[in-house]
Parts: sequence; structure tokens; C-alpha cells
Amino acid sequence: MSFADLGLSDDIVRAVTELGYTEPTPIQLQAIPAVLTGRDLLAGAQTGTGKTAGFTLPILHRLANRAAKGPSTGRPPVRALILTPTRELAAQVEESVRNYGKYLKLTSMTMFGGVSINPQIKQLRSRVDILVATPGRLLDHVQQGTLDLSKVEILVLDEADRMLDMGFIRDIKKILSLLPRERQNLLFSATFSDEIKALADSLLQSPELIEVARRNATADTIAQKIYPVDRDKKRQLLAHLIKEHNWFQVLVFTRTKHGANRLAEQLDKDGISALAIHGNKSQGARTRALSEFKDGTLQVLVATDIAARGIDIDQLPHVVNYELPNVPEDYVHRIGRTGRAGAEGEAVSLVCVDEKKLLADIERVIKREIPREIVPGFEPDPHAKPEPIQQRSGGGGRQGQGQGRGRSGGGGGGQPRQPQGSGSGKPAGSQGQGKTQSRQPVAQAGNHNSRGPGVGRRPTGRHH
Repeated sequence: MSFADLGLSDDIVRAVTELGYTEPTPIQLQAIPAVLTGRDLLAGAQTGTGKTAGFTLPILHRLANRAAKGPSTGRPPVRALILTPTRELAAQVEESVRNYGKYLKLTSMTMFGGVSINPQIKQLRSRVDILVATPGRLLDHVQQGTLDLSKVEILVLDEADRMLDMGFIRDIKKILSLLPRERQNLLFSATFSDEIKALADSLLQSPELIEVARRNATADTIAQKIYPVDRDKKRQLLAHLIKEHNWFQVLVFTRTKHGANRLAEQLDKDGISALAIHGNKSQGARTRALSEFKDGTLQVLVATDIAARGIDIDQLPHVVNYELPNVPEDYVHRIGRTGRAGAEGEAVSLVCVDEKKLLADIERVIKREIPREIVPGFEPDPHAKPEPIQQRSGGGGRQGQGQGRGRSGGGGGGQPRQPQGSGSGKPAGSQGQGKTQSRQPVAQAGNHNSRGPGVGRRPTGRHH
């Protein structure tokens, strides 16, 4: 079945085709027709299966085929609001809106913290049909009276599971109170936790339920492996694997920001180019690291869980869990950075004696046993005693969980929002495998005229 068969307009199909996509993914096959009917939707799919295109395409179609309900004079209303947990994800979703809507007379804008609020205020004086925002900065605008949400026709909560993890639930409830009662609600999530279903019950009206894969499943295209190793030999083993197998574009996960910094510095000393990305890094530093990683000039990117949201690289080959996450569902999110949209990928985990319970919890959640392989020269000590993980890492719990309001844009979840207008820099640009493409400033509305043809397969909703 083609995108035209799903009922999308010729202009949208033309843009999708020019990007090299002809065949919808399973989530798109189900979500697009459902959204086009105007019904509420609760949709879950494995990370990397094209959730973003599953809602951006039908939203563009619906808005383009209906006249705005705004006033005859004054500022045109925001018609669709898409909430995301992080700055990088907001930038990539809005880029998808621009790419797919390049032949439509619709405009879009991103809104997040960590950059000056003034350019965003200026942009809001112009027409913005589709607003992609993080919750904290959006509420900054509401408090300053620069944003009116009373005419929103469609609300999307993207990666809703991560927004709850980051403590955004109170912000989300405040935002919901600002929206009109009559609207379409779309909730997209990589995993279906009980908390997500509770949120859906309070938000959605007789929704259509789509679950392409079973809850907390991992993609079949990802080859998973466990390397048992002593805790003090993890860094040496990681360097060995990277050099021995000539790995490039390796995304490595640590539990803490300090751990990410330290590991990146150690790998650099081992002759492996590496940078860390986390919430304490400036937006400019995060953007530069992502840009170098995406274009292949940076061999290793070391990241924390929250900072990694929005990292979407076509055919990313390697994900490494240098430390297992404390929350099993985060394992699904982590390895979902590879094996996207049907591509093959490899996810390996370096597991010491301290992490045996975490590994057992992960295998119980994903309902499969992950193969083990011991690397000669790195055999773990069978008499090693486990140590408390939090004492050793300085606390590695889920960032932001249950700690009130998350920050605008996902730097460090659960902390108080920064003063509006703080920080500097621009959001992550988009680069493909070895190719540099044009970028648009984040605080500018998309004019939908900036992209040429892309490279094949199915749309994930994000292009590089």
C-alpha cells in the first residue's frame, strides 16, 4: 500500500516521494487513517518505526484541508500543538513537519528552553500553524502573554513515556487546562506503561488503540549481546571492541553526567575520538557534538538517557550500554537508537557483577534472554563481590522521576525550570551519513521549501 492509498493529499505524497519513501511502516499504515478520521488515538510502536511521520503526515493533511477558525483580524491562531520531552526531539519533529509540508501553505515553529526567548516571541507575532514545544518553555510564553492556545485543534504528546519520566506531568496538566475542550488528542509512546494508560484514560475520548509491537518489545533487527566483565575493566574492554572491530558511530550510554564526561576523556586518551552529551552541556556544545557524530567525524558519542532522546541517525550501527540503566524500560529506549525503520543494528552491554539484578529485570521486561560472550583477556573474576551501584556512581536513578517540573527541553529532568531566556546556542542540526545538509534556525517558522530528495526506505519522521 502506498501513501496515496492512505488518503493523503497529492502535495504531501509528492513531498514524501521526493524524500525517497514509498512504503508506509506498520505504525503509519494504522495511525494515518485513524488520525484522518479526527478520532483520538493512543499509539505505541517500537522506537524507530516511524511514529513521527505517523502523526505529522495526517495532521498536515487535516490542517491544509480545513480553514483556520481564528479571528478575522489579529494574530492567526496556533492550530496544532506537539509536545516533546527534549529540545533535540522538538527540533527533529519540526524539521519533519517542514519536510513533509514543503508544498503546503502551513508554517511551523519550535519552542524550547536553553536559548533566548526573544526570537521566539518575535516569531509568534507571525502566523504559526503548527507549534512543536517542550512543556516548560511553552508555559514561559503563556505566563508572558505571548502565546494563545485557545484555538488549538490537534494536540500531540510525543514520547509521552519519557515526558512522564522527566517529571512533566504537572506542566502537561497546566497546558491541557489552556486548550479548548473540543480538540483531537494523539498520544504516541515507544512503550505502554501503566502510567501511560492512566494518562490516556484522563486525556482521550473513546480513542483508537494501536500497538504495533507488544509492550516493551525490542526490534528484531537489533542484534543484542552481553559482555560480562569486571567493573574496573569496562573502559579497556570498550576500547578493545571499538578498535578490534573498527566500529564507527558508536553511541555509548552511561548512568550519570560525570560518568559520561570521564569516559569520553578516557577514550580520547586511548586514541578514540569521543565527546559527551548531557544536560549540563551548553546547547551549542550539544549541537556540535551531535553534528560531528552524525556526519561521521566523531567516532564515539557518550550520552545519558535523557540527552539521547532526539538522537536519530539513519542506520546508526552500534549502541553500547557501558552501564545498564536502573529502569528496565530505558534499555528498550537506548537500544532503539539503532535498528530503526527496518535497518540492522547492534546493541551490546558491558555487565559487571553489580548489575546482575538489573540485567535480570531487563530480560524479564523484554521477555527474552540476551546471549552472553566472554572476551579473551577480559574474563570476569568469579569471586568478585557486588557493590551498591548508587554508592559507586553517585546515584544513578531515573532522572527527573517524580521531582516536580522538568526543565524546558530535557537537559536534566525534574529540576526547576531555568529563568526564561537563559542559555545560548542553537538546536541540533540534521546531517546524514557523510553528507552535510542545510539547517534552519530553530526559532524560525518553517517555510517548507528547503529540502531536496532524500535517500530511500520508509519515513521515520526525521531526516538527516
